Amino acid sequence: MMHAQLLSQRSRVFDHADPYAVSGYVNQHVGNHCILMPRVGRPLASLDHRKFASLDLCRISYGASVRVTSGALDSIYHLQVLLRGNCLSRGRGEDHYFAPGELLLINPDEPVDLTYSDDCEKFILKVPTRLFESVCDEQRWRYPGQGVRFLENRYQLDELEGFVSLLAMICQEAEATEQIPRVQEHYAQIIVSKMLSLMKTNVIRTSPSAPSVTFEAIADYIARHLKQDIDSEELARQARMSLRSLYGLFERNAGTSPQHYIRQKKLERIHLCLSDPTCNVRNVTEVAMDYGFLHLGRFSDNYRKQFGELPSDTLKRRY
Repeated sequence: MMHAQLLSQRSRVFDHADPYAVSGYVNQHVGNHCILMPRVGRPLASLDHRKFASLDLCRISYGASVRVTSGALDSIYHLQVLLRGNCLSRGRGEDHYFAPGELLLINPDEPVDLTYSDDCEKFILKVPTRLFESVCDEQRWRYPGQGVRFLENRYQLDELEGFVSLLAMICQEAEATEQIPRVQEHYAQIIVSKMLSLMKTNVIRTSPSAPSVTFEAIADYIARHLKQDIDSEELARQARMSLRSLYGLFERNAGTSPQHYIRQKKLERIHLCLSDPTCNVRNVTEVAMDYGFLHLGRFSDNYRKQFGELPSDTLKRRY
């Protein structure tokens, strides 16, 4: 059994309540699901709930054997700690009975099929996918293109060093009289960092000193592919970093966004071509289309802003 306190009566939302009312609340705040209850008896459910930065903390018991099902969770991870009773999990091609002290982790693309025992009580932590991306950026870990995926879905809590104490700490912080959003955000990031460090995932946790793709390498890639339609997502894939990291890299090194930088470089190449008598150019339209400028009025306007003259003027000057 666990000794850490994960939410208390101070967070109580329902006590000795209709399980379907509790389920309705859970649908709103924790994750979309359906419950199937026995038709006999009058089970009484209870629920504690707190929002904590971008996390949701929830403690729930339905008071009877209940089957909980839902489709893929889409943009959230569910971490469930069994406090009392047991829970049958069907998924990944196998069934597993969870006992108190065990933790179940559900990826966003995995359907949920759980059966609680009548005395089952759980603590649930709901984590949005965007928080994992943010932490990978912060730590300079390589964020996978398909998103973070936990490769194992069950753990013994006593094997996860310090994790239960951390959960208890955020529950205590969530129930504090004075709520400090910045502190909550820090705790949320620590929780996610800890999950990525302690549990098996597809994240490559390279150290901050490990060689990474430089701005110069990305600029060289752009220079070699200027006639192609290069979007920010493609650049992020090439650089093996998240979109957010890519934008940060361009802001630091070029003072602008990737798309604006690419447009500048395309215009510079066209200007060079229009100025050089040895460059084979029949007309402005042809060279603009070559570099992906399909709206000629907008192209001429951008060109004039960058070089102080129309492209046709540059072309006339070469003769």
